[in-house]
Amino acid sequence: MADDDGIEWRVSEGLVPYAQALADMEARAAAVRDGTAGERVWLLEHPPLFTAGTSADPAELFNPQGFPVFDAGRGGRYTYHGPGQRVGYLTLDLARRGRDIRCFVHALEGWVIDSLGDLGVPAHRSPGRIGIWTGEGAAEAKIGAIGVRVKRWVTLHGFSINVAPDLSHFGGIVPCGIATHGVTSLQALANPAGMAALDRALHTNFLKFLGKLGSTSAPLADA
Repeated sequence: MADDDGIEWRVSEGLVPYAQALADMEARAAAVRDGTAGERVWLLEHPPLFTAGTSADPAELFNPQGFPVFDAGRGGRYTYHGPGQRVGYLTLDLARRGRDIRCFVHALEGWVIDSLGDLGVPAHRSPGRIGIWTGEGAAEAKIGAIGVRVKRWVTLHGFSINVAPDLSHFGGIVPCGIATHGVTSLQALANPAGMAALDRALHTNFLKFLGKLGSTSAPLADA
């Protein structure tokens, strides 16, 4: 359905195969660039799998359970997706939203942080370490990941937030290349919020996220 600022807000039930989602995302991005489709936020879950970003190091993939591994084409290193994790794919046209990739990533991080805050989770950025974090000192752990690609100013991929995944699955990789800190989830933090509550929080903070992006009428250029 069409949602805030004319952007489609799509929530898929069940587990969406990664190859299917990637093909759909690529097709939608091409259509947005061509002006034949509108922007979209797509919330979904995947079956257990690993994705490799453009900086992935094979030495950081162990995969003892033999999960499928996909070349995602986004920035970053290895990450895990699986049931109980909310994945958000954003297909937005930065040609009309400021043409600032750094601003987009920062705003995306802020959207996740604000949404987790609404659920009672004090999340934050951590200097020198990508992703969304919670806790302090030895208890600091990663609760969300950010990984994006921008092609001709249209965004692909987005974020993942751990609601109640099997955290042991993360042991198959060095998550995003960071071996010194663990991962956590709403469930592991004894937070009762589930997927529906997180989706509501994301929706509540969506316009705030959009407001942090600029706007421009300059001619299109490659990104």
